[in-house]
Amino acid sequence: MATTTTTETRPVDQHLRIRALWIGAALIAGSMFFTTSAWSETNGAHEAVEIAGLGLVFVCLLGRLWSILYIGSRKNMELATSGPYSVTRNPLYLFSTIGAAGVGMMFGSLVMAAILAFLTYWLFVATAAREEAFLRGKFGSAYDNYAARTPLFWPDFRLYRDEVEVTFSPLALKRTLVDGIYFIALFPLLELIENLHTNSYLPSLLHLY
Repeated sequence: MATTTTTETRPVDQHLRIRALWIGAALIAGSMFFTTSAWSETNGAHEAVEIAGLGLVFVCLLGRLWSILYIGSRKNMELATSGPYSVTRNPLYLFSTIGAAGVGMMFGSLVMAAILAFLTYWLFVATAAREEAFLRGKFGSAYDNYAARTPLFWPDFRLYRDEVEVTFSPLALKRTLVDGIYFIALFPLLELIENLHTNSYLPSLLHLY
């Protein structure tokens, strides 16, 4: 008799998550055309927040590259438990959330950073919870033991362990690098939008700290 595959035994459709991220990013980007930082450009806090945001984006890029070295294109096929996956079960989601906060700070706003980080965190935690059903069904007790000792999202660096040798996918690494470059490319775009506001080419209807 043929067995029927249930929803719980299928991996989560990552395309849905990516589409949701792009829709959210488009909405946030649209809001930036009529929103400005409450700090003036001459204020040192404004520049400090922007530079800190750019730093978080670099942390995101490096963290995602580090994570992809351990999972490559083997996600949902092998259980990665070393390197970044030894301190959190979802390092890619963690570093992406850090990057989202960084984008908000590059805009010069801590409020925007908090909004972006919260929305990204909420989406990724919901996705991770759905993925767990598939991973438990596929890896059984091995995943149960891994989940029992490793946090779902926020890392515990005391748990860090590594492998002597790790194989990786050059294609997955390249794809992750290209995605990270998009994050960095937002900085000059946000600076352009900021200048358009400063020169009154765009309306400033909302001011956020």
